[in-house]
Amino acid sequence: MARLKKWSKEIIGLVVIIFIVFTVMDFWRKPESLAPVLLEPQVLATGETVSLAELSKEQPVLVYFWATWCGVCKMTSPTVADLVQSGVPVISVAIRSGDSQRLLTGMAKKELKFPVINDINGVLANAVGISATPSFMIIDNGEMVSFTSGYTSYWGLKARMWMASF
Repeated sequence: MARLKKWSKEIIGLVVIIFIVFTVMDFWRKPESLAPVLLEPQVLATGETVSLAELSKEQPVLVYFWATWCGVCKMTSPTVADLVQSGVPVISVAIRSGDSQRLLTGMAKKELKFPVINDINGVLANAVGISATPSFMIIDNGEMVSFTSGYTSYWGLKARMWMASF
């Protein structure tokens, strides 16, 4: 019993430390403000045009910055695809991930069904201030209301989207 109590305290302490570290990292990585270029009409890899400014007037939109070469993104991309399937509005930005045809073919093989802006040279990500992949930004009415980077769970993203709707 004493061992269980000791281990419980150790686990709680570790969880608190991890929470603090991730919160500090998000604060450090968070762009100072929403770059206006992100709200300008953008062309998806499929050739369609999308406007985050317009989409975010209706409801909060999750913007997912990722890359095909990002190890953590291999875990978060299926989560984002599940969010899209559940009705969450998502626009993704693939950073330095090759030409559009290769990107779309790779996404299809992995059954990743979400809209993607192909940021071939990382120009958009640099302008926005993204310093790590994956990064998640929630935009509501043209304003950034949430930002996090690194691994985030399905329910963590759902909770952030829910909080952004208020």
